[in-house]
Amino acid sequence: MNAELKPPVAEPHGESMQDGERLAAVREYWNGHVHDWKVARSPAGTREFFEEIEAYRYEKLHYLPRLVNFAAYRGRKVLDVGCGVGNDLSRFAKAGAICTGVDLAPHSIELARTNFAQRGLTGEFHVMNGERLDLPDDSFDAVFCHTVLHFTPNPQAMVREIHRVLKPGGEAIIMTVNRRSWLNALQRLMKVEIDHLDSPVFYQFTIDEFRRLLSPFAEVRIVPERFPVATKVHGGLKARLFNAMFVKAFNALPRAWTRPLGHHLMAFCRK
Repeated sequence: MNAELKPPVAEPHGESMQDGERLAAVREYWNGHVHDWKVARSPAGTREFFEEIEAYRYEKLHYLPRLVNFAAYRGRKVLDVGCGVGNDLSRFAKAGAICTGVDLAPHSIELARTNFAQRGLTGEFHVMNGERLDLPDDSFDAVFCHTVLHFTPNPQAMVREIHRVLKPGGEAIIMTVNRRSWLNALQRLMKVEIDHLDSPVFYQFTIDEFRRLLSPFAEVRIVPERFPVATKVHGGLKARLFNAMFVKAFNALPRAWTRPLGHHLMAFCRK
């Protein structure tokens, strides 16, 4: 679903039938899809498998270790909402954070547990709906939520839950997709593929819409990021032209000009 976003309003008591059906569709979709699975050459569940998809993730999202100081979370309780296979959470765990990961898809949680076991890391994992976290109020020092908010049926509910489980003064790092990004423009002009555009729910936000969505927080700073890098997931002529020409041409432009067009919006929030 790709819309001029007006996020649905959560019902005060339970999910409507429509919301329940959409949530089930989201769970089924992500049970069958793993971010960047296609780049892995090793069998799923092996240490090499996790290392291969992590290497590609941090190649295209090289801004993450620059913007997120994982080492600063040593000894702090960190929750990853929509943890997937746990590669981002593993960075917190390696730095000494006390880690909990939740995901709607049971397959992702199974892989995340295997990932941590393969690396000798400690973490707690649960199959859980991020719009309705079965976790106590004021219980985490930090919440990380990357590549998740725009795929959930009710983004407002997820933001409220993230805010609820944070301790007073706690911080949330939340990423979503910029509706006015270079990649969306390229998709419209050249019909290039965008990963997971076929998912049951796919919201996009302007910077102002995202800021309004984050209104429960006392402080919000939004940083547009994710500029062109060579794709390893897609093939064909368009992918070759993208890698050989577009990436270099776009990144040669002054970043001050292109900053608002970043495909990802990274929000740094404080309760």
